[in-house]
Amino acid sequence: MFDFEEYKRLGEPEKKEKSEIWSAAIGLQRVDGLTPSDYLIKTARQNIEGEITFYEVKERLNDYYKARPVKKADDRTEEADKVSAHIAEVLSEKAFTFSPAEYITIHKRLFTGIYKHAGKIRDYNITKSEWVLNGETVYYANADTIKETLDFDFSQEKAFIYKNLTKEQMVERFAKFVSGIWQIHAFGEGNTRTTAVFSIKYLRTLGFNVNNDLFAGNSWYFRNALVRANYSDYRNDVFPTLDYLNRFFGNLLFWGKNILKNRETRVKTVDDGITNATVNDGDATVTGYNATVKLSSTQWAVLELLNSNGRLTAEDMANDIGKDISTIKRATKALKNKGVLERIGSDKTGSWKVLKKGRGSMKGDGQ
Repeated sequence: MFDFEEYKRLGEPEKKEKSEIWSAAIGLQRVDGLTPSDYLIKTARQNIEGEITFYEVKERLNDYYKARPVKKADDRTEEADKVSAHIAEVLSEKAFTFSPAEYITIHKRLFTGIYKHAGKIRDYNITKSEWVLNGETVYYANADTIKETLDFDFSQEKAFIYKNLTKEQMVERFAKFVSGIWQIHAFGEGNTRTTAVFSIKYLRTLGFNVNNDLFAGNSWYFRNALVRANYSDYRNDVFPTLDYLNRFFGNLLFWGKNILKNRETRVKTVDDGITNATVNDGDATVTGYNATVKLSSTQWAVLELLNSNGRLTAEDMANDIGKDISTIKRATKALKNKGVLERIGSDKTGSWKVLKKGRGSMKGDGQ
């Protein structure tokens, strides 16, 4: 958990700017279900206070993990900490060049020491099972065409004239460009975080006062919106849509008030396990387990989110569902007690597992 709100209220410009940068850097780790450590939050505060530089932040993190080597293969806290520090440093710099080379360099700077392929364009084809697509994948660029496709997209954007566009047209144009370079998926891992950082810096050069808090609190929505902008299944009347990304960028660029809910981005199917549900004023009827279990609508919503990403934090789910964090924690505890949810690993570095589904039904019992 992190909260840098006090720096925003104090009115000291430098501390306020740094706190917003750190909020975005830490929030973007949620794209991959990662949570930075308490040590990173403490170190970030020292940087915001002006006690240590970004270089010293990175040095302290290196020393910290040398003394505490990761013991479990699925523990990605070190990645979350170090990439957060790298993002904060990059976002704090005023230098920027609009080019594919800059895009690739940002990936290198974010993931050096984390991935062996940091700053390298992938040379293999990929697929990624997506919760928002019920397990299907977006078709990403062929590895043999990545460089040429990147060059083309950048040249088209560089030549585009934004003058005389309405706010809505600006939002849609930028959403189209960002979704395009994201879909190329130039990197094996870290693609969304790199695209987000590049986008923030590019928008600043266009004169936009980018709201970093939006990335801090809605990074998972940002990724889901990118997926929906690049997926089609005409047989089932599913078409690529910029609607979700337009909502995000409308809020980002012009301080819009669009509601951003991850569950709204999900492709609807006739039968998709635990999400085959109807929720009305606190009641949930859900099909999917070995026995009949009563769930409230909040418990059902938590279960649905954790089924998609077991590493989501209580804060992540609170933002998406529209409940306070204490309510979310009570819901997860209740689900665990009812035997439909299991915690794997520690509270800090572990994840939630939705237990095996079978036949049966669940009926809500209010809050």
